[in-house]
Amino acid sequence: MKTASGYTDNSLEMTPKKRILIVEDQFIEAHDLQLILEKANYEVTGIVRSVDQALEQIEFEKPDLVFLDIMLRGTGNGIDLAHILKEKHIAFIFVSANSSKKILDQAKTTEPYGFIVKPFRDQDVLTTLEIAFYRKQYSLESQLKQQLLMQHEIIEIIDSKLKWEEALLLLGKKIQTFIPFDYLEVGFANSTYYDNLGIMRKNQDDYQIINAARLSKIADISIVELNETYQKSKTDTAPIIYSEENLINSFQAAPIKSIIAHNFGIKSYLVFPVTVSSLQRFYFTFYSRNFNMYSDENLKLLSGLENSLIQFITKLYSGEIIKTTENNSQISSQKNTKSEKTVLNCEGIIGNSTHMMTVFNYIRKVAPSDTSVLVLGESGTGKEKIAQNIHALSPRKDQPLVIINCGAIPENLAESLLFGHEKGAFTGALDKRIGKFELADGGTIFLDEIGEMPLELQVKLLRVLQEREIERIGGKSPIKVDVRIIAATNKNLEEEVAAGRFRMDLYYRLHVFPIMVPPLRKRKDDISILAEHFINLYSGKMNRKVPALSENALQTILNYNWPGNIRELEHVIQRTLLLTDGNVIKDIELSMSSKIHPEQTAESFSIKTILENERDYILYILKKCNGKISGAGGAAEILDIHPSTLNSKIKKLEIKREIN
Repeated sequence: MKTASGYTDNSLEMTPKKRILIVEDQFIEAHDLQLILEKANYEVTGIVRSVDQALEQIEFEKPDLVFLDIMLRGTGNGIDLAHILKEKHIAFIFVSANSSKKILDQAKTTEPYGFIVKPFRDQDVLTTLEIAFYRKQYSLESQLKQQLLMQHEIIEIIDSKLKWEEALLLLGKKIQTFIPFDYLEVGFANSTYYDNLGIMRKNQDDYQIINAARLSKIADISIVELNETYQKSKTDTAPIIYSEENLINSFQAAPIKSIIAHNFGIKSYLVFPVTVSSLQRFYFTFYSRNFNMYSDENLKLLSGLENSLIQFITKLYSGEIIKTTENNSQISSQKNTKSEKTVLNCEGIIGNSTHMMTVFNYIRKVAPSDTSVLVLGESGTGKEKIAQNIHALSPRKDQPLVIINCGAIPENLAESLLFGHEKGAFTGALDKRIGKFELADGGTIFLDEIGEMPLELQVKLLRVLQEREIERIGGKSPIKVDVRIIAATNKNLEEEVAAGRFRMDLYYRLHVFPIMVPPLRKRKDDISILAEHFINLYSGKMNRKVPALSENALQTILNYNWPGNIRELEHVIQRTLLLTDGNVIKDIELSMSSKIHPEQTAESFSIKTILENERDYILYILKKCNGKISGAGGAAEILDIHPSTLNSKIKKLEIKREIN
């Protein structure tokens, strides 16, 4: 049979037919879709018109993928069904009558495998299907690779003969790549006293052991109070994720978790118990300072690692009583894991903020695979550095990394530059030219500013991604290439798709593993260390003594919003050093930057709406009550409203219950 690109693929006829369910309430469109699919050798398991009918079909037919209209008959719509499909790990493609930003934003929250706009062509349907199954395949492969890699890491730790605390630190650092945490609590269930160990992540590569004595000092409660709190805390018998509303409820049932949350700024956590010999339960509890950090994918990975974790506990715990004193409670990562720094090596990327920790975790997570990566972020945030580090940590590191700025390619030379040409292919082609994709064979190609690529070139790029081959201009036969694609843009590609400036099929092909690089204004904790880095860098280049940064100068750069991000900060520091004569930087001149970005010079006064004021007040009361809603001293009592009314307002006002 032929693919959407028109190329014969006989292998498809040798494999079982993919089973597809159509959820569409318009008969003619559903029938047209069925004809397209069956003609392309897909099996349509049925056509249904409502969420209830779809769930019934899914239960019995077990489709490989669902085509899903957003507007359906009966109660519930396609967005509601999409959330259920996501939980069931069933791939789905939206079919919508429009591609407005509002619809795209709603669809994006469900993480679909594709999106088709009505009226659709045969090629639209088949290309989107190819992309969807490609994404699903790489998603499954990635999960399997993660599990195998982590199993191997655990075996290495077991064989290293490290002591219990040292082994725990190393395990925490290895698992951080796949299940990010700010605090990891481990230990056996104990009915009499609290003796769990905690691993607190201080920054990118520095972890600290927190034992019961240390926790009591941090929380400013006695060991006796800590033990009493632990004794009356409920323990979970099955894996579970706590976030948003059930997080608040969990603090009432398990006040020991509340103590940890309040003292470490926790906003979500995951509990994973494993049963060791003699039916003893050992708990791994991952805590994060971010809302909704954990998902079913994390639980799935931990379930696959359960036997390895049991082996880790059995071999290394050995029934010993853990006695971690104040003197050895802080163990730097440099002590036992020098090889870890070599593996991480996020060269050229500086930052210890929570946002950057997430980015580092994503880099390490995706680097070993061949998955396409889309790096998103404003200009000057360092997207190219992200691509360089993904390549450096991948199996392709010894092969070329070819960088292309799509916004700087002359349109008339674009195809020749990317794919090459034969001698005499056109006027002026005096010699054969090897294109960038061919040069990157075996390695990685980084397409910077992909949002600037012309539509005509987007079509050709899509074919390269689908067929894994290029054709030189004037060439007689296609050339197979093995390249990994990393793309980057500072544009909102969903808006570009909605405006018709970027192909939807290319967007979904690239959007397999997105990494959002935060702007500098959202990672202000990193500004001082970035400034120090640039001061040292340019002082060395100028052959001068490194000047100190005064408190006044530091406050100036901390208070500025940096619309030009790291690039702007670098240029400001470089200019400041040229203007500084002494050994202290007393002032930093931002006037030039302020003129370029006048909107950043001052924030105008804004009058809040009644709803905004109500939201702020409810959030203030919740913080004062430590998240408690009902009962004596709860937020509902203080606000003099029923707890169910308060819960409704919290949901309506989209309040994130931040707990200090």
